[in-house]
Amino acid sequence: MTVPLDTLRGLDTCFPSGPELSGAGIAAAMERASERRTASALFAGFRALGLFSNDIPHVVRFSALKRRFCVTTCVGKSFHTYDVQKLSLVAVSNSVPQDICCMAADGRLVFAAYGNVFSAFARNKEIVHTFKGHKAEIHLLQPFGDHIISVDTDSILIIWHIYSEEEYLQLTFDKSVFKISAILHPSTYLNKILLGSEQGSLQLWNVKSNKLLYTFPGWKVGVTALQQAPAVDVVAIGLMSGQVIIHNIKFNETLMKFRQDWGPITSISFRTDGHPVMAAGSPCGHIGLWDLEDKKLINQMRNAHSTAIAGLTFLHREPLLVTNGADNALRIWIFDGPTGEGRLLRFRMGHSAPLTSIRYYGQNGQQILSASQDGTLQSFSTVHEKFNKSLGHGLINKKRVKRKGLQNTMSVRLPPITKFAAEEARESDWDGIIACHQGKLSCSTWNYQKSTIGAYFLKPKEMKKDDITATAVDITSCGNFAVIGLSSGTVDVYNMQSGIHRGSFGKDQAHKGSVRDVAVDGLNQLTVTTGSEGLLKFWNFKNKILIHSVSLSSSPNIMLLHRDSGILGLALDDFSICVLDIETRKIVREFSGHQGQINDMAFSPDGRWLISAAMDCSIRTWDLPSGCLIDCFLLDSAPLNVSMSPTGDFLATSHVDHLGIYLWSNISLYSVVSLRPLPADYVPSVVMLPGTCQTQDVEESEETVEPSEEMIEYDSPEQLNEQLVTLSLLPESRWKNLLNLDVIKNKPKEPPKVPKSAPFFIPTIPGLVPRYAAPEQNNDPQQSKVVNLGVLAQKSDFCLKLEEGLVNNKYDTALNLLKESGPSGIETELRSLSPDCGGSVEVMQSFLKMIGMMLDRKRDFELAQAYLALFLKLHLKILPSEPVLLEEITNLSSQVEENWTHLQSLFNQSMCILNYLKSALL
Repeated sequence: MTVPLDTLRGLDTCFPSGPELSGAGIAAAMERASERRTASALFAGFRALGLFSNDIPHVVRFSALKRRFCVTTCVGKSFHTYDVQKLSLVAVSNSVPQDICCMAADGRLVFAAYGNVFSAFARNKEIVHTFKGHKAEIHLLQPFGDHIISVDTDSILIIWHIYSEEEYLQLTFDKSVFKISAILHPSTYLNKILLGSEQGSLQLWNVKSNKLLYTFPGWKVGVTALQQAPAVDVVAIGLMSGQVIIHNIKFNETLMKFRQDWGPITSISFRTDGHPVMAAGSPCGHIGLWDLEDKKLINQMRNAHSTAIAGLTFLHREPLLVTNGADNALRIWIFDGPTGEGRLLRFRMGHSAPLTSIRYYGQNGQQILSASQDGTLQSFSTVHEKFNKSLGHGLINKKRVKRKGLQNTMSVRLPPITKFAAEEARESDWDGIIACHQGKLSCSTWNYQKSTIGAYFLKPKEMKKDDITATAVDITSCGNFAVIGLSSGTVDVYNMQSGIHRGSFGKDQAHKGSVRDVAVDGLNQLTVTTGSEGLLKFWNFKNKILIHSVSLSSSPNIMLLHRDSGILGLALDDFSICVLDIETRKIVREFSGHQGQINDMAFSPDGRWLISAAMDCSIRTWDLPSGCLIDCFLLDSAPLNVSMSPTGDFLATSHVDHLGIYLWSNISLYSVVSLRPLPADYVPSVVMLPGTCQTQDVEESEETVEPSEEMIEYDSPEQLNEQLVTLSLLPESRWKNLLNLDVIKNKPKEPPKVPKSAPFFIPTIPGLVPRYAAPEQNNDPQQSKVVNLGVLAQKSDFCLKLEEGLVNNKYDTALNLLKESGPSGIETELRSLSPDCGGSVEVMQSFLKMIGMMLDRKRDFELAQAYLALFLKLHLKILPSEPVLLEEITNLSSQVEENWTHLQSLFNQSMCILNYLKSALL
């Protein structure tokens, strides 16, 4: 512990930074740290939320152990396994280096291909086998007993032995003649596979004898899907033209044909619960259901998914259909109606389009509200997926939809939400969410508890222009009022309970340009608005009067207010950031460094950090007290939104062309983090987005571990500077109570005496008259128990070192002996310095010189004071009688008084400044 003598002399701001030490050791340590630190030192990828499916077809497996069906869906570099019974998440696989391009499964393993490699996963999680040999990307996998068949885009087919990972057979096809597009192992066909091609022909191969058994000419249209029918020898063939051919491959005979007008067939499945029904998927999200007995279309499941049907599977002997698509949805349909129509039974759904805005909801940091370009508003839980919920699409007229019973609500849906604000203070009484929509003047309200759109659409009545839109919204901390900014420059206030207009800021309009953002402080006293003309205005919330106006160097893009501290962050169009204090209305910090438009900002809960995300694919963390950049990292996709958890444990981000919310854990909560400013020439590295698995099995490299140990690796010298008063590292128990050892020990001078018991027979003196015998008296003269040890005592090592120090003026060894002793040992050593206890005046003089040396060096300051105090307590009576000791103690007295006076003046200065900062209004 070091106390600088000139602390707080150069204080020039209300946010002081630490004293700068220009020692060679510190500079070298910082240089080494800046060379190693390339990734983020504050945030580590944790997991992704809201990802359930993509365009890779799902895989259905039957667990013989649990006697249940499981469905596996791909989510980028990993896959999820769900229990079909409740659609609960069973397992999340470990991540693979690249995005998964196709999947397959048998009764024991799940196979996933990524690039030109594919792996086998056991227990839905761990990689147990990896197969390498393809030169092109793999796009088809087919389990085949103890073997697995893989096909790449160059139409090279390889058969692998699963457990030995060796090639069994390799077939090469000419892409211009037969490019493989589908693969199937027909039931009861031993060692045979059926291959479909983009040219339209099909081939039946015996993979054991490596022979082509038969070539089907096809229908001159590319094959997109192959599926085994419940009947033996019958196969369903999906074509690019939208036809489904039911073909007998044994006799090469077409049994029936079906055709849909929705484009190519993406997937085919058959019911096996007694109903002869076939389902076929399409690229537009519709599903057609055909009756195989009557050979007709019996039903259409329109808009089953908003994107192409990636895969559909009827569960064996159950009226359940599992579907998934690229709209990030996994759905289970049940066919229990009399007309054979599918009814949605269970689903897991996220956003089907990139996100537009995300914000944490509430103060527990467990819910994240997100708006997307698909027009929905959803809530995702950071704890468990069962707490997720969707607030649905915004409807222009919800009553009309209910009254007419419209099935297709696409025409009455509101455009995507661009910005929203939420407050949970009165969520149980009325709507607590306000949102503005793309190209719309009216703002919608939403109810979080009811998970639906609210009762009001807030818009001014006198507006007649069609090109005016709502551009900014905010809701007060009490949940009673909503503030809405328009592109015309008007800022209005509405009541959230009744939806009534409660006034406007300014006479005609608040700004001459479009309103970029609005904010209300925590006490509903101040409203802050920004406009495209480059003005920042402060308004009285109650009477709507302008208080102050600030002209900015550039037009503001984003404004963010930290209500607890009153700090306002502004992102400008020139890629810089300004931080203002709303009390003084002055700019207190300015940051620059982004090379692209700043998309969003977030404050840490304590208001010390400002986190900004920009189109230059970087996320930067600025430290407000020091005014420095303390963290920066790059991403492979530009971040659109950032939101910090109210508890400070996670940072949530959303990115361009990504459907999920990505959580980053705050490393500073559970490990030592260096918050040193980054150098001007710092070059950050690209950090990969986290996957859906919380714990990655990828071994951390040394580079990722080293940044967290920057502060530990630096070895501080014993004394940073000779002008600094340095304290020792000894615990207080070694020196603090040296003057009170007798009280602590609290031992009596002699043990309590036990009274003598009376004898059973009282002794008497023989004679005519009996007399009691008097007790025996100790006639020995009383001897003194004080033994003079001056002659008998041997000199300790400490005394010997003090004698040597008197000659060579070196006291380091003697001081180290005292440091190693306990309080009782220190008292014994100091007591033995007097001549009565075996010491001498010369040894006492040497001890005083040692204390003077400690005061001169300004090291072990508190030990010198404690040792000197105990010495004076023990030997104060001897000092005046010895001129040598009296001279030494006089010099020490002036030296101690000088040092303490200087320290006391610095303490007084520090206390004055602290009291001023606590009481003054800055």
